[in-house]
Amino acid sequence: MSTEDLLSVDYEVHGTVQGVFFRKYTQSEGKKLGLVGWVKNTPDGTVEGQLQGPASKVRQMQEWLQTTGSPQSRIVKADFSNEKIIKSMDFMDFKVIR
Repeated sequence: MSTEDLLSVDYEVHGTVQGVFFRKYTQSEGKKLGLVGWVKNTPDGTVEGQLQGPASKVRQMQEWLQTTGSPQSRIVKADFSNEKIIKSMDFMDFKVIR
């Protein structure tokens, strides 16, 4: 059992991130890293969500959200907020919210 802290962080990604399978890729990447949380499109044309999991994996996912995204996406910037250490995860898996 790892003693690594569990982190929760909210994110919002700006750029060409809707209509380019960004949510699907985010869900897939999150699951691959063993993270839980959610992702959804916003009316403003951004994608937002929440990540929870071991700190190192959350960091990897933040990097992915800032630099990689889905193949067709064009990321302008990713904002992260409300970062905190949590005792346990609030979600069972990584969901796409429609």
